Amino acid sequence: MKLLVPLLLVALALGCYEADAAACPAFVLDSTGFLFDPAPVFRLKLAKYNAPPEAVEAKLQVKECTDQIDKGKRALIAGVLTKIVTECAL
Repeated sequence: MKLLVPLLLVALALGCYEADAAACPAFVLDSTGFLFDPAPVFRLKLAKYNAPPEAVEAKLQVKECTDQIDKGKRALIAGVLTKIVTECAL
């Protein structure tokens, strides 16, 4: 529960462009991947950003925490993220 609020705030902050408030498609894919993809698959998705290895490992450590959340609750989080992205587009 403690992780949910910061995750949603970051999603809101990063998910909307300032100019037109449309969600970046890569952000949407990465957010759902963060919640549902296995760690090896998500690591491959992160490779496209050429991030430093320390940053990738830090992201995967956070993912380990979210992977412990029940799948039903992760689906609820994804629903909230979808609603945020939809509202940003209006």
